[in-house]
Amino acid sequence: MNPLRRLGRWVLLILDFGRELAVSATRVAFLSVQPNIHLRPAFIAYPLTVPSDAEITLLANMITLTPGTLSVEISDDRKWLAIHCIDAPDAQSIINAIAGGFERRVLGVFQ
Repeated sequence: MNPLRRLGRWVLLILDFGRELAVSATRVAFLSVQPNIHLRPAFIAYPLTVPSDAEITLLANMITLTPGTLSVEISDDRKWLAIHCIDAPDAQSIINAIAGGFERRVLGVFQ
């Protein structure tokens, strides 16, 4: 791949991460000041499509660094990532957001 194109993909990944970091931090801050918090914490089994250890590590770290989510465990066969979410009323929407955001960008920078 063209080095300039790869650099552009890294920049997009970093910008997406920064945006998600700001949105998530705001959401967690808002949740923390609510007088009546109605959280629905959950563990989610996220199906991985990233193939390499480097990609899995980058994705898991991006998830962990985002407020409100925590990567807990990677399955032995590297096909699932267990994620804890502070508020997860709909697990599928979280899976879709990660797949269409972080994971798509991670795949892009490594291919």
